[in-house]
Amino acid sequence: MSESTILTYTEIDREAWSRLVQTSRTGTWFQSPEAYELFASLPEMFTPFAFGVVGKPESDSGQIIEATLRGVCVGYVTKEKSRLRQFFTRRAIILGGPCLAEDATDEEVTALLSTLNAQLSTLNTPIYIEIRNFNDYSRWRGAIEAAGFSYQPHLNFHVDCTDKQKMWERLSDNRKRQIRKGDTPPAPLSEGRERVSEQDVREWYGILQELYRTKVKTPLLPVEFFVQAYKQGVGQFLLIRHEGKIIGGSMVVKSSDAVYEWYECGMNAAYKEQYPSVMATWAGMQYAHEQGCARYDMMGAGVPGVPYGVRDFKSEFGGTLVEHGRWLYVAKLWLYAIGKAGVEMLKNKIINLIRL
Repeated sequence: MSESTILTYTEIDREAWSRLVQTSRTGTWFQSPEAYELFASLPEMFTPFAFGVVGKPESDSGQIIEATLRGVCVGYVTKEKSRLRQFFTRRAIILGGPCLAEDATDEEVTALLSTLNAQLSTLNTPIYIEIRNFNDYSRWRGAIEAAGFSYQPHLNFHVDCTDKQKMWERLSDNRKRQIRKGDTPPAPLSEGRERVSEQDVREWYGILQELYRTKVKTPLLPVEFFVQAYKQGVGQFLLIRHEGKIIGGSMVVKSSDAVYEWYECGMNAAYKEQYPSVMATWAGMQYAHEQGCARYDMMGAGVPGVPYGVRDFKSEFGGTLVEHGRWLYVAKLWLYAIGKAGVEMLKNKIINLIRL
């Protein structure tokens, strides 16, 4: 029988942590020490957390061998400036899903997530904890449910970027036409890509902010988050310019074998012939290939069976539609219900204002 020990951030061995993220099939940048450090550098926005599970497996002879890091879970509890909004919206987000060893046991996974649930009660008591998976966790489904989480279907697109020619061939005819016609995406680093400045990031953020205000209709992180990601070298900003003006772009982050499209936007109505959002996503795919990454992860395509324009947009880039879902743990059911209803009311209000 193996034993499991739960570690907090300061107790996790940094080298073992980085090694696990780099070698595990469920490893993503979002579960790395660098991700934790980004969240920790913005205490006015996030209360970050990181937990690890160490197992002491038995050898074939029954002898206990050296303890090893078996899993890590990194995330943050959001903060709002308004006390009222904080009361109704505080939540814990775990992007990418926990990073687990290939042979992590159900007992280890349950211990990791159960302890996480219990410990988060000391971090402003989030109303709910949401794990947004970028990989397949079906083999540990029973263990995750045993920790109190329920599965929520959610779609995503993974684009194979190993072969540049095939990457192009898999695009829809419509996307090929738009890319041929649109502005040239950022050049590869090997060709001297134009340096992005902090002011460029702020200008791009203005486009992203307008997108969230008029269409996405969910909270957007303040500009300081993106500036900090820029300063730390965490986010790669692929910006689309037309006649010297930034008209769109994306912020991506890179793991050892994947690039993640964290945020993307474009002034598509004002620059219809330049296709800024299309060019931004295509630039991200080319960046993934350039960096030797096998996958470009589009980080979400909505709920199955529910119409979603973003899914339609992403579907034309030749990716594979996957359903790795999300995991939800509701700590305060009545506040969760009130907050969910409030978000829906806000969305409907904005939709009605746009229609007027």
